[in-house]
Formats: sequence, structure tokens, C-alpha cells
Amino acid sequence: MTVDAESAGQRLDNYLLRLLKGVPKTHVYRVIRSGEVRVNSGRASADTRVAAGDEIRVPPVRLPAPSTVVVPAREFTVLLEDEHLLAISKPAGVAVHGGSGVSSGVIEQLRKSRPDARFLELVHRLDKETSGVLLLAKKRSALLALQEQFRSRETGKTYAVLVFGAWPASLKVIDQALHKTLDAGGERHVNVVSPAHADGRRSITLIKAQTKLQSAIGPCTVLDVSIKTGRTHQIRVHLTHAGHPIVGDPKYGDYARNKSFAKEHRYTRMFLHARELAFDHPEDGRRITLVAPLPADCATLIAQLTS
Repeated sequence: MTVDAESAGQRLDNYLLRLLKGVPKTHVYRVIRSGEVRVNSGRASADTRVAAGDEIRVPPVRLPAPSTVVVPAREFTVLLEDEHLLAISKPAGVAVHGGSGVSSGVIEQLRKSRPDARFLELVHRLDKETSGVLLLAKKRSALLALQEQFRSRETGKTYAVLVFGAWPASLKVIDQALHKTLDAGGERHVNVVSPAHADGRRSITLIKAQTKLQSAIGPCTVLDVSIKTGRTHQIRVHLTHAGHPIVGDPKYGDYARNKSFAKEHRYTRMFLHARELAFDHPEDGRRITLVAPLPADCATLIAQLTS
């Protein structure tokens, strides 16, 4: 297969997942890791950026039988929409796309609810457990322009976070390299590594402590967190490494404290909310700042801990 101009700049894994619809995600990653996927006759990694004219060779794959899963049509709270882009407030507990045991996500549900949409693609991603501002493109030109802003760190992303413990006011920057691994099932896991690690990627998180609170099991702190690099699970791993895991984080958090907190406060989700996103509009370059209000369950919890 030959990469067309509209697909230029995409990661190899995303390019293949889009073209090989129905092929399990784990299989796509397996053939990439094994070297069976060739780009211009050479081996390539999942994060290789494809270019227009690249020749991609993929081993024969068997497509599964047509799915009988019914994708529900769903709309989400719209923060901004025009002919170029769509910004929504994603609720927690909804994946941004289907795969890895998830039948459908935001993108599939939106496409189902908008059958006449000629183009609709995710510009970036949020973890399933994370709520907040999610940006989608309604034109290929907008997608490429916005993704380039994310890659070149021209966007501003701020998260509202609740962590266990009293956050030290002096700790304002975490500059720790991260290394992402995939297990045999395609599950991602991220660890802090030495800056000298061959596969480590420098990652910078900025923290501003907002409010110190007292829960039934000990102190907590509301943080405003901004990221200068957009690594997978960056905020979650950095805060846990600093000794202050996010309340409710099921993967990198404190299992015992999460369980006790849920019992005392009846709050079970991860308190990580993409509160604000700033970017340049792909059509005229004006700076756009979008804000997603704190979800009701998070706001209620803060009110309880404040009273």
C-alpha cells in the first residue's frame, strides 16, 4: 500500500489501525514489533511517522467476521464547533475510541450520531478515566494543522487533579524521563527512568497547588497541572513518583487508599480532569482557549472535603 498525501504525518500504528479496521489492535502491534511491517523495505517502529509516497508492506491478515455490536449514537456537551473542528467535554468512563475490549468510544458514537459527517477524527486522546476537553477535526487540513501544534508543543493543556497528601508548595516542576512498554496483550505501562536510559523520553510537568483539603483518611490537595510534553500517562506517573498519587487512579495509584477513600466518600473514579486547552485555530490562527467545567461528581467531592 502507498501512503497518500492526506495520511502523511500519521504514526505508523495509527495509520494501520485506520486501514485495517476490524483487525485486533494487539495483532497490529505484534506484527510491527516482529518486523513484519516494512516501510520502504525497512523495519519501522509503531511511532514512525509515515510520509506521502511511502510504500508500506503488511503481512496477510485475516479479518474477523462482521461485528454484531451495535454502536450507540451519542452526542456530548459541545464546547465549540465550526466547519473545521469540534470540541467536546468528554465524561469519565468513556474511551475515546473502541478497541482492547471496548466496543465503541467517543469517535464511533459521534460518527453514528452524525451519519452525514464527511470527516471526523480525533486530534488527540484522553485516557478512558480522564474527563474534560477533547478536540476533534472535521477536515483533514484541520487535523494535520492541529496535530502539528500538539507535536510542536504549541498547545496549552491544564488539568485539575486531586492527589493524596499535602503537596509541598516548593515542588513546582517534575522533570523526569519516562519509558513506555507494551505487554504481550498490548497493554501500556509507563515508568520513570534515568535520563541516561536509551529509550527514556524527557517529560516535564508543571504543578501549582491550589487547595489543601482534609479527607476522612488524611490530607488531599487540589492541583493545577500543566504539561510541557504530552507523554502517555505522564501526569499519573509523575505524581505517583513524587509520592502523591491521584485519588482513584486504578493503574498507578494507591490501591489501599483508593479503597478506603471510596468507602468513606463514595467516590470511585480517577480525579483527573482536562480543564483547559489552548490552541491556534487552524483556519485563521486566532488563539482559542476552551474550558470544561469540573464534572458534578468532582465538584460535589470538593464541596464535601471543604465543608
